[in-house]
Amino acid sequence: MSQLDQAAVLHELIKSRRSVRHYEETSVDRAQVLAALEAASWAPSGLNNQPWRFAVIWDGALKDAIAGLTRYATTLRAAAVLVPVFMDASAGYDRTKDCQAVGAALQNLLLSCHAQGLGAVWIGEILKNKDRVRELLELPERLELMAVVAIGYPAHGRQQSHRKPLEELIVCEK
Repeated sequence: MSQLDQAAVLHELIKSRRSVRHYEETSVDRAQVLAALEAASWAPSGLNNQPWRFAVIWDGALKDAIAGLTRYATTLRAAAVLVPVFMDASAGYDRTKDCQAVGAALQNLLLSCHAQGLGAVWIGEILKNKDRVRELLELPERLELMAVVAIGYPAHGRQQSHRKPLEELIVCEK
């Protein structure tokens, strides 16, 4: 495949990815989740510090407890697996850059899920209870929750989105 063809495939994946909040009652293969996490681990980071850390939650009772900490509980409960994503303070380089790196890892995770036919959504609203999530998972304080990603097979393909025209987004071109 030529670089031009690869770019076209990548652009189509980026443009067709949607936040999926409704899932089939079907399990997801662990290998698919690990492949998505590997893609996430290849995100760029300052000084290559790789500050992201992942929890993988299959257990129904634990999923339910985490779901109870957000208004998006229905989505989290319906997902086959939850991936809480943390930033590790002990790997810190610069807080802003580290947060950006975790965001890039989250995007890689979402795109990899989409490329594998999985649906996923990045839940940030749960951050109001980030310490409680960390406590439920019995993780050290150095790990700060950045998001919870719900993953499963999409129940339908009706998600829609739109984007502002580039003319509204480019603030300067000289």
